[in-house]
Amino acid sequence: MGRPRSGSSVSVRTNEIPSAYSTQTPLRSMPEFKVTTAEEIDTHDALTFSASYVQAYRTLQATFRAGTTRPLSWRKHQLNQLVLMLRENVEVLVQAFATDLRKPRLEVLTGEVGPMVRRATQSAAQLDEWAKDERVQVPDWQRAWSPTVLKRPKGVVLVISPWNFPIFLSLQPIIGAIAAGCPAVLKPSEIGPAVSSVLADLFPKYLDPSAYRVVNGGVAETTHLLKLKWDHITYTGNGTVARIVAKAAAEHLTPVTLELGGKSPVVIDPNTTNLKIAAKRVLWGKSANAGQICVAPDYVLIPRSAQDAFIDAIKEAAVEFHLDDALASDSYGSIVSEGHFKRLRDMMTKSSAEIVVGGNTDEEKRRITPTIYRDVKEGDSLLQGEIFGPILPIVPVDDVRQAIEYINAHPHPLVLYAFTEDPEIKQALRDETRSGGIHFNDVLQHMAVDELPFSGIGESGYGVQTLKYTYDEYTHLRSSVDIPLAAEPYLSVRYPPYTPATTQALGIRAGAIETPATHAEVS
Repeated sequence: MGRPRSGSSVSVRTNEIPSAYSTQTPLRSMPEFKVTTAEEIDTHDALTFSASYVQAYRTLQATFRAGTTRPLSWRKHQLNQLVLMLRENVEVLVQAFATDLRKPRLEVLTGEVGPMVRRATQSAAQLDEWAKDERVQVPDWQRAWSPTVLKRPKGVVLVISPWNFPIFLSLQPIIGAIAAGCPAVLKPSEIGPAVSSVLADLFPKYLDPSAYRVVNGGVAETTHLLKLKWDHITYTGNGTVARIVAKAAAEHLTPVTLELGGKSPVVIDPNTTNLKIAAKRVLWGKSANAGQICVAPDYVLIPRSAQDAFIDAIKEAAVEFHLDDALASDSYGSIVSEGHFKRLRDMMTKSSAEIVVGGNTDEEKRRITPTIYRDVKEGDSLLQGEIFGPILPIVPVDDVRQAIEYINAHPHPLVLYAFTEDPEIKQALRDETRSGGIHFNDVLQHMAVDELPFSGIGESGYGVQTLKYTYDEYTHLRSSVDIPLAAEPYLSVRYPPYTPATTQALGIRAGAIETPATHAEVS
């Protein structure tokens, strides 16, 4: 019943080597990592380590040490140049997205180019405020020390970005790196070669090439890059590669930001929500970019008594969205590669659930009609891992309480969606579940709120992004004090030999600190 409706059944070849930046497909193992310093690289065979990577790495390190990226005026200029790069090359980017993903022009403008223009512009406008050193509040006797939090760039950053949103998920961390004063190497995904090539062509034309470089390639190139000592690494993709990245970073004690997706559930409370609006919004969220979004709705949890009504609403929305024409429509994108198309086809073929909407496929165009399954049970192929495609399983439960239990029995998702107007249910979901974010009564739209942090938890990743949050991720908070020589008489009690008088003086000072009352004292 779960078999696709057109074409022959195709399963993924067991010997197929998927890309390092697939957001779902497991990978072959990368080699074990050995700590490699810049000085040691010269001893590597040329076939093992590309000299161009070494030179780029050394150039960026030299740029950082020279203080080139330190002035705020320089950073603002680079941010403005990035805005100019996007604005002057919209049509080039739209064509590249058409080549890689057949992504509709509207989705490129509203989901890729537009947000990055806005966030780069806003970062430049707010940079003076973000970068201000902060004087901290201290007791009177420490004020003369000038205790200050200095905001300083961490150093040279490596950004490894995915193919599904190659502008948004590449440039969001790059914008933060520029704002923080960090040079960066961007390694985009080889699965989207057209957009990756455009980025490699445009970067040196608009950004300072001594500070910002694009390195294209696959597993081998990324393996080489991960052997180097970076000051921060940001990776967006799947948990399998994330563990490889984290292990490589650990060799150098390098901090890492990981954005990993996962199976983001949708909880439907039929007692208080409008099922027609909920169905329309969920179907749209699953259709955008052919479901290839890290925060796409992955499955629906709904009381079984309301499943039929929700399916009827989905079918109504499908007619409104012209899903019957999705295989040929310019309003729908394609699956990024043959391997990913076959992975999804295999998932559909193995499912024992019933298709109630969609199910049509076009292997030549790598297209799948948004497909809805009903009565999906635990253990089904559709619930084994992040779907990352236009396929939506509906999992019936007894009630919202059982939905919460189901969510808590699985890895923490990147986002939890819920359609409800019941304040008690909203609070229960906030308090009793864990996810990177929680989003009520719509899908995907939290990504449009520039002021909110974007992060995962547990299996969905760690670290924070978006505007100042990204700036903070690449900024070292350096504690600073400046003890005046005039404080010497006051500090002299710390020097040996210790005497009863000095002990008493220190004791009086310590005793002046008020301590909270104990439980017994309160009672």
